[in-house]
Amino acid sequence: MSDVHDTMLLGSEGIKKTILYGGTGDIPKLTTGAKVTFHFRTQLCDDDRTVIDDSKVVGTPMEIVIGNMFKLDIWETLLASMRIGEVAEFWCDIIHTGIYPLVSKSMRRIAEGKDPVDWHIHTCGMANMFAYHSLGYDDLDELMKEPKPLYFILELIRVHHPSEYNRETWAMSDQERLKAVPVLHGQGNKLYKQGQYQEATQKYKEAIICLKNVQTKEKAWEVPWLKLEKMANTLTFNYCQCLLRMEEYYEVIEHTSDIINQHPGAVKAFYLRGKAHMEVWNEAEARQDFSRVLDLDPGMKKAVKKELGVLNMRMEEKNQEDKNKYKGMF
Repeated sequence: MSDVHDTMLLGSEGIKKTILYGGTGDIPKLTTGAKVTFHFRTQLCDDDRTVIDDSKVVGTPMEIVIGNMFKLDIWETLLASMRIGEVAEFWCDIIHTGIYPLVSKSMRRIAEGKDPVDWHIHTCGMANMFAYHSLGYDDLDELMKEPKPLYFILELIRVHHPSEYNRETWAMSDQERLKAVPVLHGQGNKLYKQGQYQEATQKYKEAIICLKNVQTKEKAWEVPWLKLEKMANTLTFNYCQCLLRMEEYYEVIEHTSDIINQHPGAVKAFYLRGKAHMEVWNEAEARQDFSRVLDLDPGMKKAVKKELGVLNMRMEEKNQEDKNKYKGMF
C-alpha cells in the first residue's frame, strides 16, 4: 500500500482525493474518444459508509468514452488524475453528485439486463427528470430528494486510445450516430423478416440509444427534439413487434405505456399494447386500448375488428377451459 495522502484535485472545487493504492507509470492522457475501463464503488458519507453501487458486485467494470457527454462528467475529471492500477477515494461535494441517482438508475437497469432505453423515454430534459416521481429504487429516490456528498472509490484498469478499438455506437460523434440510425434500422427490419427477432431487437435497441444520446443535447419538446422522439418511437414500435413475437408481453406493455404517458395520441402504442394485453388475458384493458385506436384513427377499423375477433374467440375458449377445470372440483 502506498502512503495515504489527501490532495485537492488541482483547480476543482469540492473534491478531495486520497490514494489508497499507487498505480504504475505516468498518468495517461485522456484525450477525446479514449475508452476508459475502471471499477467504481459509491458510498454515502455516513458512519456506516453505506454502499450505493459497486461494479465489482455486478461483476463487470464500467467503461466510458471521454468527451462523449457521459452524464456524470465529474468521473472524467477524477479518472484524469489517476495512474493505471491506482485505487483512489474521492470525496465529492453536492455540486458534483446531484445527478448521480439518474446515472445510477441507468447503470442498474443495464446490470439487471433491462433496457436503459426506458429511462430515456421517461426523461425528457432535465426539468422533467426532477419532476418525475420515482426512479424505481428507494435509495436513489432518497438521494434525489436530498442530494448528499458522496465517496467514489475508483480503480483505473486500462485506457484505450481511439485508434485502438472499434468504434461502437456509444463511442461515435453525434453526426456518426445519426448516420448509423437508418443503417441499424434497415438491418433490424431484415432480421425481423428472417424471423431472427432477438438479433433484430439488438439492432433496434442500438439505433434507439444513438437517437436518445443525440436527443439529450436538444431542448425538450422543441422541433429538433420532437423529430428525434418520433424516430425513436418508430424504432421502439419495431422493437415491441419483436417482443410480441418473442412472447415478452409485459415488456411490450411497459414500453408502450411509457410512450402513451408522453404522447397520448400515439395510435400505434395503443394498438401494440392492446395486442400484448390480449395475450396475457387482460380483456378489459385490451378492449379499452383497441377502442382508443378507433377513436384516434378510424382507418384502423379493419385491423381492430380482426384483433377483437381473436380476443372474443380466445375468451370463449378460456371460459370453456375454466368451466371444465372447475367441473371436476365440485
